[in-house]
Amino acid sequence: MRILSLDVGSKTIGVAVSDALKITAQGLTTIYWDENDMSSADKALSDIIEQHEVSEIVVGLPKHMNGSLGERGEISQIYARRLERIFNLPVHLLDERLTTVAAERVLLEGDVSRKKRSEIIDKMAAVIILQNYLEQQP
Repeated sequence: MRILSLDVGSKTIGVAVSDALKITAQGLTTIYWDENDMSSADKALSDIIEQHEVSEIVVGLPKHMNGSLGERGEISQIYARRLERIFNLPVHLLDERLTTVAAERVLLEGDVSRKKRSEIIDKMAAVIILQNYLEQQP
């Protein structure tokens, strides 16, 4: 069983999955969705959950630097509760402050072109969220 990680944005969802031993995170894909129709990513997520035998989900929770939640954070909480209900899996929210910045830094250090960075930044952020989650587990 694996853990799925999601970096939920307004137009895309970065997706990563753990290895079977739940030690490392690998980026999978970026799903394009309409946050005004939260069901728009259900089929893609269902396929990933089945294919990778996912047992739990981690959703990045965007917070302001002072720790408060803004609109994006509230949407992530609503979406996490929806995922838990739809897929009947435990869903954990994990503070994702600075994960996109960290992902951007990794891609810049790897000399990835601007166009390519924009295509994979969400997936990379999902990897960082999941790796942070895995490292916090006993």
